[in-house]
Amino acid sequence: MRALRKSKAAPGFTLERIAVPRVGPSDVLIRVGTVGLCGTDLHIYSWDHWAQRRVKPPLTIGHEFMGHVAAVGSAVHAVEVGDRVSAEGHIACGICRLCRTGQAHICEHVQIIGVDTDGAFADYIRMPEANVWKLDPSIPDSWAAVFDPLGNAVHTVMAADVSVKSVAITGVGSIGLMAIPVARAAGAATVFAIDVNPQKLALAARVGADATFLATQPDLVEDIVARTGGDGVDVLLEMSGSGSAIDSGLAMVRNGGVAALLGIPSDDIEINLAERIIFKGLTVLGINGRRMFETWYQTQSLVTNGRVDLGPIITHELPFEDFDRAFGLMKSGEAAKIVLTLNEANA
Repeated sequence: MRALRKSKAAPGFTLERIAVPRVGPSDVLIRVGTVGLCGTDLHIYSWDHWAQRRVKPPLTIGHEFMGHVAAVGSAVHAVEVGDRVSAEGHIACGICRLCRTGQAHICEHVQIIGVDTDGAFADYIRMPEANVWKLDPSIPDSWAAVFDPLGNAVHTVMAADVSVKSVAITGVGSIGLMAIPVARAAGAATVFAIDVNPQKLALAARVGADATFLATQPDLVEDIVARTGGDGVDVLLEMSGSGSAIDSGLAMVRNGGVAALLGIPSDDIEINLAERIIFKGLTVLGINGRRMFETWYQTQSLVTNGRVDLGPIITHELPFEDFDRAFGLMKSGEAAKIVLTLNEANA
């Protein structure tokens, strides 16, 4: 089968042919149809410091996908061949303390597809039955392929409890953009969007932000604090991973507010903990993945009930073979969300 691989410790990916995964008794083999490109994939493509520390080539990359069940193991009973599915990309051990107390999304021994173990940018992927998610037939393939990042947005918003609160979102890449309608659906009173890219800010306004701001605006923090009666926003949703964005984001949160951090920095960053967090009495939430499987139910409900429209956010749909072009579009900031389609005829 075809697979997009990080074949060596260097920038870029290679399209290779490797063996189709073998299915064990509790496994499901999925014929991948559509995949979504993620910021994590760009970290690995660029081979930045985070990727160098975390990823061990050779590896098939990718963790956002949908497809159809092609085969099942002898012990599988919840899904059948032909089912249209996606899957939770965090494979938990099931027996550590966190897994046993309902926190499998931060399992001590988690294996993330496309990061720690072979991923979804291939004609087939093998997944444990417990991770497979049956899709509502009303959801388009391109939307179904990006339930993973949409779930990140849902998890971040729900953890921060945004109902009837003012919210600042730093970084409106695809997940930050998704967080805007999710926050609206969760009852946020006001949503401010902040980014370095004017095109992304225009999209942010289109999907429901009340006001948008360039991150380079000299009086950014003062402006947002003034718009919240001099207090600062109730909630920060940090989606960028940029050290300067994290710093300014924390500065604009009111005393006693909440900061939910999802963005992954490419390297270590410095923060004045005393001024930005301790003296302000902030509650800081580290957000990782999706709650299994509470977030998946919330995500599918938001989409099927029409509360979240991914149409404006998915800006490019390209053939799988155009992966280099796709990552170029991501790096240039021209794209919000990109999905790639795997054509069976080219397998």
